[in-house]
Parts: sequence; structure tokens; C-alpha cells
Amino acid sequence: MTNTNDINGFLDYWEAEGAAYARAGDYLWMAEQVPAATKVLEIGCGVGFGTQALLQRGFSVLAVDALDICLTTTQARIASTTNANKVIFLQTDIAALDATARQTITDFQPQVALCWLMGAPQETTGAAGKPDREASEAVAAYREKTHRQIAELATSLPSVVAAHLIDRTAIPWQAKDLGRDTLARYHLFKTFAGLPFDATRRDALYRKLTGRAEEAGKLQSELRRAHPALKSVTPTLASLVLRRRTT
Repeated sequence: MTNTNDINGFLDYWEAEGAAYARAGDYLWMAEQVPAATKVLEIGCGVGFGTQALLQRGFSVLAVDALDICLTTTQARIASTTNANKVIFLQTDIAALDATARQTITDFQPQVALCWLMGAPQETTGAAGKPDREASEAVAAYREKTHRQIAELATSLPSVVAAHLIDRTAIPWQAKDLGRDTLARYHLFKTFAGLPFDATRRDALYRKLTGRAEEAGKLQSELRRAHPALKSVTPTLASLVLRRRTT
């Protein structure tokens, strides 16, 4: 069971980070990348900044999170938002969906399944108590596993025609076009390997993270540890839309 201090630290971190992203217009940018749809399955609503942006774009949302405190926080955040009545909340872990939760998701009939800025308490990711490098590896493994679970869930829902993934990374900005190819290939041949979804470089977009010096420095340090040859990288949001094949 995740301890209270770990959860509180996670919530405090995302309150601060989410507010910075919202001020910079990042969440609205994310919502603008969602393919034409009316119903969105938001996997991991966190503290609600993403849910708020989706409502502002007019979507109906099924907001899912494993932590009840995240759903409560999101409810409070969107209370005064236009279209707040267009959100359904579901507490569940997509890695262990029971029949009732799966039926709720199926009945909602989402057209897009999305996961933005994946995060979880350290005990959940397996990073708790580990040195920086091992912690980073644990988080990366957690993300890969969870992204695959999202891909499989999206595939199992006949109503879903697209999946939308956004995460933070850092890239040499001058090589962003090559990065778009890399991002599309990574998710096609790993996250969605063997599943009926496609993406090309046109479906991949990057957005610079600005005004967040602490987060930028952290991302740059992590990438340089993994790839020492990279001397200059820019922290970014990496967005990829994958569409279900129709034939």
C-alpha cells in the first residue's frame, strides 16, 4: 500500500507543476491535439488540470484514476468550469480492471483514449528509496508497462478510434523532425506492437517547456546521464496521436 507521505508528496508536486503548465497554456495545447471526438477516456486524471482543459474544449470525459484523492481533487478543480456536468469519475487501476469498471468504460463509448504526463507515487513506480539512475530506470519501466496496458485497453474498446499519449522528454531542438519519426516508431513498435493502430511523423508534435527551470534542469540531467554525448537538449512535451486502422 502506498504510504500517505508518498501520496502527499506526489499531489504537492503535481499541484505546483500542473499550475505552471496551465499558466503556460500547455494543457490547452494538449487538448487541441485530441482528434475530433465527443467522448474522451482520460486515463490518470491526476489533480485535474487536464480534465479542466478537456472540458474547456467541449469534450465529455470519463476521468479515471487509481487514487481516490486524485478524483476528489479533480472534482474540486472543475467545479466552476463550464461543462463540469460532462465528467464521469471512475476509481480503478487499469492494470487490474474488474468487470464493473470495464463495463463502465465500455458503456461510456469513448472515441479517444488518452494519457497525459504519466505520473504516480514513487512506491507505485518502484522508484522509492533507489539511487537516481535506478529510480529513473524504474520510472521508465513503469511508463512502458502502463502505456502498453493503455494500448491494450484502447484496442479492446470497439468505440475507440484513436489514442493520445503525451509525456515529457528532452531533445536537441534542431533535430525535432527526426525526433518526430523516432517518437512515432517507438510507440508503434513497442507500445502498440501487434495492435491495430498507426501513426506517422505528422501525428507527432513537440512543444518547448518554458519558464520551469527546475523541471527543465531535471529533464536535461536525466537525458545526459542516459546519453552523455548529448550536450544541449531542450525540455519538451512530446505528443503522439495513434489512429485505429479501418482495414
